[in-house]
Amino acid sequence: MGEIGGNDYNYAFLQGKSTVEILHFVPLVVDTIASAITELIGLGAVTILVPGNLPIGCSPAYLTYFQGSDMADYDPLTGCITWLNQFSEFHNEQLQEKLDQVRKLHRNVNIIYADYYNIAMRFYHSRNQFGFTETLRACCGGGGRYNYSSSMACGDLPLTTSCNGPSSHVSWDGLHYTEATYRWISKGVLEELYAIPYTNSLCFPSTVNKQIY
Repeated sequence: MGEIGGNDYNYAFLQGKSTVEILHFVPLVVDTIASAITELIGLGAVTILVPGNLPIGCSPAYLTYFQGSDMADYDPLTGCITWLNQFSEFHNEQLQEKLDQVRKLHRNVNIIYADYYNIAMRFYHSRNQFGFTETLRACCGGGGRYNYSSSMACGDLPLTTSCNGPSSHVSWDGLHYTEATYRWISKGVLEELYAIPYTNSLCFPSTVNKQIY
């Protein structure tokens, strides 16, 4: 199933709501995800892949909006904003607890958690391993330290520019990843045990794997 809640958090954070306020959204978002899973099961689904939240503290949009001079806010190894990533981890912990509850109600259904957060954090810790040269700066954007501007979105010519090699960037436009990044995320879920619990039901025909890789 697709990601649920990401845009809700984006709008709330980028409109200036406090972390305390947004933390109150998490149970509602998690319950909505559980309801969607239950509905899919009712429609006959037997294997459901549920993605976790990505590390928003590494997003060029968030890095731009919350840019500050207090270095204590930043992870010295990655440059990501620590407290924002802690929020993502909190959402993911709550989601996994809810998934455990849903599994107990539907023991004949494979409900699999896709650990997008820890897959993505590898890009920021070991970018060369994945062929990235830019982890925090968007490929396409309106300039500035992170090449992101809320008033000049990617595609707003001639004010925005696009990099020559998107595959060398983690982020495409400050909010969304590049195709190369999503390919690595897919590989992490399908092959590298970032699906919890990992089952053979995630094994796709070789033709599908060729399309992904």
